[in-house]
Amino acid sequence: MSQNLHPLTPPVYRGRFAPTPSGPLHLGSLVAAVGSYVEAKSHKGEWLLRIENLDPMREVSGASEEILKVLEKLGMEWDRSVVYQSQRSAGYRAALATLEKQRLIYPCSCSRKEIMDSTLSGIEGPVYPGTCREHLHRRTSPVAWRIRTDNKPIEFVDSLQGPVRHRLQQDIGDFVLRRSDGVFAYQLAVVVDDAEQGVTHVVRGEDLLNSTPRQIYLQRRLDYPTPYYLHLPVVVNAEGEKLSKQTRAAPVNAANPIPQLITALRLLGQTPLPELVDAELASFWKWTIANWQPARIPRNVLTAP
Repeated sequence: MSQNLHPLTPPVYRGRFAPTPSGPLHLGSLVAAVGSYVEAKSHKGEWLLRIENLDPMREVSGASEEILKVLEKLGMEWDRSVVYQSQRSAGYRAALATLEKQRLIYPCSCSRKEIMDSTLSGIEGPVYPGTCREHLHRRTSPVAWRIRTDNKPIEFVDSLQGPVRHRLQQDIGDFVLRRSDGVFAYQLAVVVDDAEQGVTHVVRGEDLLNSTPRQIYLQRRLDYPTPYYLHLPVVVNAEGEKLSKQTRAAPVNAANPIPQLITALRLLGQTPLPELVDAELASFWKWTIANWQPARIPRNVLTAP
């Protein structure tokens, strides 16, 4: 089912939080949620919520509903209806068709092993060598769809991390927009959704910083505006591993929200008043939004207490 997400008149600031329902919210995702929420509200903007459930194999049953319940108990109020990427395939197909008309995409039948055996190395490991770029794919099905990249520099200035510059063809290679199993790739979906929701500012984890040049490349090819970006440092455990379901990160305890919200604020470089521990949620958020200082957010990884 397609959703009409086109905004009427976008505000000066429209942000979003876009969790993947592969498990419950943990401290790492809470930091991203708090950072994006307070940035939006401190600018008197809107904060949207999008569930990025593109891949049914990664989605945990009931996780989407649990994420919404936890955010509600944390007092984080989103504007407009929640968007589910699983309902957005028509928009992604339309974007893919636009790129096909420009002869920017091509089918690829290379196996994962063939790509891993590439002698080309980029910022995220082996670079796709372009085997199917100028040739008919060897197998009739299934095939992935890749976009042709070039070596023109993609540059932007992240509000926290500073200048970023990639040459996609050498750093990343032609990347996948639709997998061979029919699942649309994150890079395409997030670009289409941000554009159609009228997102003006993206605040998310630094682990997605390297994805941004790819998304800007797609935005330009699809004639979409490019949002402002702010990539927050990721939260790691004592072993230096990013908090995640795989590293057994503890879920957020929504029954006792204030202490965890204070922990998230401190990780973001803020200095919440001691008396906020006993505050009502409405008072907590009022103080936090009024006293938010983005200049104090650290750039480097954050270690969970």
